[in-house]
Amino acid sequence: MNDAPVSGDLNVRWIHGSRNRRTNTDPPMQVHAYDPHTYILRQNKAVNYEAPFLYLLFGNERALLWDTGATAAPDLFPLRATIDGMVDEWLKFHPQDNYELIVAHSHGHGDHVAADPQFADRPHTVLVEADLDRIKSFYGFTQWPYQVVQLDLGGRVLDITGIPGHDTRSLAVFDPWSGFLLTGDTVYPGRLYAREPGPFAMSMEHLAEFADARPVTHVMGCHIEQSRTPRRDYPIGCTYQPKEPPLQMTMEQLHAVRDATRAVRDRPGIHVFDDFTIYNGSGPSAGMAARVLLARARNAVSPP
Repeated sequence: MNDAPVSGDLNVRWIHGSRNRRTNTDPPMQVHAYDPHTYILRQNKAVNYEAPFLYLLFGNERALLWDTGATAAPDLFPLRATIDGMVDEWLKFHPQDNYELIVAHSHGHGDHVAADPQFADRPHTVLVEADLDRIKSFYGFTQWPYQVVQLDLGGRVLDITGIPGHDTRSLAVFDPWSGFLLTGDTVYPGRLYAREPGPFAMSMEHLAEFADARPVTHVMGCHIEQSRTPRRDYPIGCTYQPKEPPLQMTMEQLHAVRDATRAVRDRPGIHVFDDFTIYNGSGPSAGMAARVLLARARNAVSPP
């Protein structure tokens, strides 16, 4: 793989749930090809309101599935069957035996690891459990978290670094082929939960420096929770988001998250900005507000 970063396709309207889950006709997940070697998948909000995004990156020798979504049951969320079909299709054009799949994670929260068991018995598969010791061992971290390590997919060498704060196991990935910076739940157009404000702020400084040193084309998180109206997000638990902004964010927006994190680091609570909201801390002010919003929105389906 040469001539990176490539120009790909992000002109996509993501499935965004339904006013009525029982009459929803969209598939349980949407698959979008950014280019022939890079795929973005979104879980349907009608299956799980978290609607996480997953990434499948093909290299010459192995592929990486980044996260496994929010639903374990294969009848509701057939991730393994979908990925197997995508790998088989890719191998038609790049035939080889014993092509490996690595299943790994942006972090360890349940809406990103739920379908791991679907891959437990898959041949030629390495499942990197969302355990900090396992993460350090697999990627070769000797100085966690801000060391930069590499994962070679075969002609596609990813730069990986730790960004704890949202979760102790949070990782960022720079993919030189697409130019994607994969940021998990640390940066995306939505609610950024800085459960540990100090480490989160330090990780945002590191992430901005990490990104500034690389030819990032798009900042790619794992959720969309904002509406297209600045400073307005959809309710927690909402299963219908018809007026979403794009998934991809810019370096300018990444720097805005960094700057906002600096400003609110010592201020627990909820802080609203144009393209994201920071839930700072896990104490009463942030945690109670999140629980109240979730309780109010259990049956919410309308945009703000």
